[in-house]
Amino acid sequence: MAAANPLNFFWFIPTHGDGSYLGSETQQRPPEFAYFKEIAQAVDRLGFGGVLLPTGQACEDSWITAAGLATITERLKFLVALRPGVVSPTFAARQTAALDRLSNGRLLLNVVVGGNPAELAGDGVFLPHDQRYEQAAEFLEIWSRLLTGETVDFAGKHYRVEKARLDFPPVQAPRPPLYFGGSSDAGQDLAAEATELYLTWGEPPAGVGEKIAAVRAKAKARGRRLRFGIRLHFIVRETEEEAWRAADRLISRISDEQIDAAQARFTKEMDSVGQRRMAALHGGRRDRLVVSPNLWAGVGLVRGGAGTALVGTPEQVAERLAEYQALGIDTVIGSGYPHLEEAYRVAELLFPALGIDRPGARRLRASVENEFSVGNAAPRLAAAAS
Repeated sequence: MAAANPLNFFWFIPTHGDGSYLGSETQQRPPEFAYFKEIAQAVDRLGFGGVLLPTGQACEDSWITAAGLATITERLKFLVALRPGVVSPTFAARQTAALDRLSNGRLLLNVVVGGNPAELAGDGVFLPHDQRYEQAAEFLEIWSRLLTGETVDFAGKHYRVEKARLDFPPVQAPRPPLYFGGSSDAGQDLAAEATELYLTWGEPPAGVGEKIAAVRAKAKARGRRLRFGIRLHFIVRETEEEAWRAADRLISRISDEQIDAAQARFTKEMDSVGQRRMAALHGGRRDRLVVSPNLWAGVGLVRGGAGTALVGTPEQVAERLAEYQALGIDTVIGSGYPHLEEAYRVAELLFPALGIDRPGARRLRASVENEFSVGNAAPRLAAAAS
């Protein structure tokens, strides 16, 4: 049964590439803007509320990609990465205001503080884990004050600015919203202090509930209230058997060596608490991938970040999402391989079970006689057949 307040359902632009098999170059799709455009226009038409654009060394730049996609979409919102420590807060504020104006107020910001020290070093960031969050707090204070119209003087541990200002304001007031995902205490403190929506990766409901309760309490202590979202992959099919076959197929070409290398990277090279929690769900073992009813951790065998998928029929997946919604989740950021085809499956199969409207859907009139017609055409076709 659909919830009284349907979820906000976003999709994903695979700016690092796409394909039908994880760990394989077979049926691989390169990260090309023409393909991003296909996905963005499809999900805009299908009724998704927005898209997440990832960030990192292996991704096309999320800001430039979003700017291009904003000009060829109508309703879609764009969740792009805001990287404290990588750019200056004043420059980021100017970028934010410009993209918010270009998109006519369809910009959202995903605060990304770190995760892989080796990659951060390539960007000139050498601070240890908790100090990165201290730096991010200063960054967001300057950034927020500029976007709300202040002339800013600030002298902190990591930043100093004098008489900084924005001459061109954003469309959204007081500023575009901040989304944030972080499982460490330092990350949760930053979320409670400075952001509007806290994101978690797709852990079993008990773990998600614990994280939401902790962040909610931290926000309440600061006189604030946050919204909550979850990042998940989706494998939705008309039957449960089809769904699990699709899940098995997705990882059918991953070798044990690839799994071992990926898990070593996640647990030894990265200092992300959230990534360690993802890896611990399955421990790199193929026989431990179902970590909760319909929650499958196969994607996380080789993919960093979000590593779990909801697998099943539309009714089963809707039931699982209702469990997360009961914990306080109001936003889902989904994805699936390949992202173009799976966007259609999610919209056509799952959205009706969730009570999500599809404003771009077009229905054939009942009077049209063709292979999809029903209603008025059916009696005529039956008569002709007799």
